[in-house]
Amino acid sequence: MNTLRYRRIAVKIGSNVLTRPDGTLDITRMSAIVDQVASLHHQGVQVIMISSGAVASGRSELSENKRLDAVSARQLYSAVGQAKLINRYYELFREHRIACGQVLTTKENFSTRRHYLNQKHCMEVMLANNVIPIVNENDTVSVTELMFTDNDELSGLIATMMDMQALVILSNIDGVYDGDPKNPESKVITDMTPDTDASEFIQQGKSSLGRGGMTTKYRIARKVANEGIAVIIANGKRDNILQDLLSPERSIPYTLFHPAAQTTSGVKKWIAHSEGFAKGEVHINQGAADALLSARGASLLAIGVTHIDGDFEKDDIVKVIDPEKNIIALGRIAYDANDARAVIGDRGARPIIHSDYLYID
Repeated sequence: MNTLRYRRIAVKIGSNVLTRPDGTLDITRMSAIVDQVASLHHQGVQVIMISSGAVASGRSELSENKRLDAVSARQLYSAVGQAKLINRYYELFREHRIACGQVLTTKENFSTRRHYLNQKHCMEVMLANNVIPIVNENDTVSVTELMFTDNDELSGLIATMMDMQALVILSNIDGVYDGDPKNPESKVITDMTPDTDASEFIQQGKSSLGRGGMTTKYRIARKVANEGIAVIIANGKRDNILQDLLSPERSIPYTLFHPAAQTTSGVKKWIAHSEGFAKGEVHINQGAADALLSARGASLLAIGVTHIDGDFEKDDIVKVIDPEKNIIALGRIAYDANDARAVIGDRGARPIIHSDYLYID
């Protein structure tokens, strides 16, 4: 058997992979994916699954209720569908004598370092005991601003949090195309380096069953790859897709985002994905912005701060804003809001954000 390229992977399975056109769960495809994950598991590969399909699964169990608003319908369908989905996974993995466990999370669970590390510990314990974690957003409590953009965003957080070697995003197309995927002349872009910009080719449409689209996949893939983790976007409806993706020889089309040579520290990976949890803004002058963007390992000093917005505590995440109103960095601030305002312009003050806790976007 060929040597596998990765020994520790996160696999995100999209709604369009797990559901049929009528919105019901595609048990045949689900079973095929479980067979592949089980095969990798028996070959010593550690796998975390990020699985969509709960809302679609619940919708197929219940008759449509037109009196429900969008949020209520989502909560109802996910409550019913999550139970159905995880039970199906449990039965399918049990046929391979493999245990799986459910991890339901919310965006808020990533907002503090303590919650972040608690989740990481839980999944590390599961992997150490040969249990396959199956992660999904808890849609029964995640609404509006507390929701992830989609499970692509969640999968990026999981992959970086768990220090995976690769994140595999399974969709219903072969990868990122250099044109409209429906155009027969369009081709899959097979390789993306940290310097590659393919944003002009990205289609803006979203899945009819999920919340995401290629725009989010591309954005998350680039971010995760820049943190030192390989990202693959591939077609989850292809037979034996996971084994093919981990094989050293490329035999099928897919898009590989090559990882940056220099990996990001654990705490910076958390900060990198924390823009949605920022409690305030630190506005800086052009000199400070130039220093942060040009000097590796630079801290944000009080002398470069012009003003501060928001009410935050010490160690909260804040955005760093340049004079053009662009977010150029995220960081864990060393002061609470009042103390930070008190040292604005002070040359002798300790850094507002130390370089160890500053992620340059």
